[in-house]
Amino acid sequence: MAHSFDYDFIVIGSGFGGSVAALRLAEKGYRVLVLEKGKWFSAEDFPKRNWNVKRWLWVPLLRFFGFFKISFFRHVTILSGVGVGGGSLVYANTLPLPRDEFFEAYSWAHLDDWKTELQEHYETARRMLGTTTNPRLENGDLALKKLADDIGKAGYFEPTQVAVFFGEAEVTVPDPYFGGKGPERAGCNFCGGCMTGCRYNAKNTLDKNYLYLAQQISAKIQAESEARDVLPLGKTDGSDGYQIRWKKSTGFLKKRGEYTTRGLIFAGGVLGTIPLLLKLKRTSLPNLSPRVGYGIRTNSESLVGITTFDKNTVFSDGIAIGSILHTDQHSHLEPVRYASGSGFWRLMMSPLVHGPNTFIRILKALGNLVTHPIKSLRVIFVWDWAKRTQILLYMRTLDSTLRFSRGILGMKSSMSQGQAPTPFVAEAKELAEKYAKIVNAKPIVLLTETLFGIPTTAHILGGAVMGRDASEGVIDKDHKVFGYQNMYICDGSAISANPGVNPSLTITALAERAMSKIALKV
Repeated sequence: MAHSFDYDFIVIGSGFGGSVAALRLAEKGYRVLVLEKGKWFSAEDFPKRNWNVKRWLWVPLLRFFGFFKISFFRHVTILSGVGVGGGSLVYANTLPLPRDEFFEAYSWAHLDDWKTELQEHYETARRMLGTTTNPRLENGDLALKKLADDIGKAGYFEPTQVAVFFGEAEVTVPDPYFGGKGPERAGCNFCGGCMTGCRYNAKNTLDKNYLYLAQQISAKIQAESEARDVLPLGKTDGSDGYQIRWKKSTGFLKKRGEYTTRGLIFAGGVLGTIPLLLKLKRTSLPNLSPRVGYGIRTNSESLVGITTFDKNTVFSDGIAIGSILHTDQHSHLEPVRYASGSGFWRLMMSPLVHGPNTFIRILKALGNLVTHPIKSLRVIFVWDWAKRTQILLYMRTLDSTLRFSRGILGMKSSMSQGQAPTPFVAEAKELAEKYAKIVNAKPIVLLTETLFGIPTTAHILGGAVMGRDASEGVIDKDHKVFGYQNMYICDGSAISANPGVNPSLTITALAERAMSKIALKV
């Protein structure tokens, strides 16, 4: 059955996987359309501080169309990005390589020699994202270095590898990365505002590399457009192509439309791809693997705030994450910062306490407030929360998985394998308390952790993992969807093991590899 298609490939999502797909397919001569639920953002669109929640948060119900989304589930709270450029708009720029445990994980090591297979693609991803070493260690980094010395891990501390242009501060220069084919850039001023949107054109977000170059060739990006349905044309396996139906994600009038395409790439991240696949499996794509939604990983994270009592200590200067400490073969610790004035998170903080249930944790938190009233009040009413607070991000490669499935109000989580994710990691608490002593501070955590025992992650992964066949995974090792032709998944949902470090570089490298397998258009 012959069809005349609107596009050769439609990419759903413009994050690290979708942006790679857009560029590489356009380079190979394909007509490419990228559908992105979020908005386009220029430097002027980003808020100066995260108190401007309407410009920062994505909450369509309240008519907030920002670029940062907070999603609550039974087992985890998820922080993610929405907009042209996906997670690159809000992530902390860090691009570390995972350790060997990731490549050798039981969940996917039987499919390929991943460390060897991905080496060249990691190199390509690093070059495209403008990876370089952070040149400046600030107060939070120096405190982490002191902690490394104190625990006998001095050789395991290092500056981060980051996607930032470190030219002369705020001085605009011609494209420094792609031989003049990219946009002008300006040097980083170390303001600490990476995660609330870089307003100085220094952060190497995807709209300044992959997506920018893709558009220069022929790719089209349609923002504020949420894919809502995928229907095979002709044969049910999609070999005759697909019809993609979309709706406008902003505005009171929900404009709708549709396009036809020969090929399709899901790249909306876990929170975009998985709910759509779960819906489609029950309707137009019944041959999707029954493993959709399985293998969700949280990177086993713990977040602890450290608020100093020293008025001369400033934590907000620098890039979002300037250093990393490898505490052991499974764990890592990073100091995270926001720009001065961005103190929104102070509304959700409570004392750092551990305990087996909510009742005991509340008692411990109240006891902490009673026994240390002066310090507690100083933390609560600190004048510039971001300036005085360093957030410690603790991550582990130790594995456990969740399952996401359809519920009455959307996706819901349940345990699949291993222990449930927890914010109560003894090592993280011990390290945070030692760090607090170094900087004369008090540790604090998110109230959701104290009340409900629910951890928070900015690195949700899995749900459409790789396998030998549809009984083991949703995609094969080349990211092809089992049961359908010309259909791929290239985003964080395809990550099939726990990297234990920030995953953006790995998502990019895997997408590079997947796109390298697609032939030139003839």
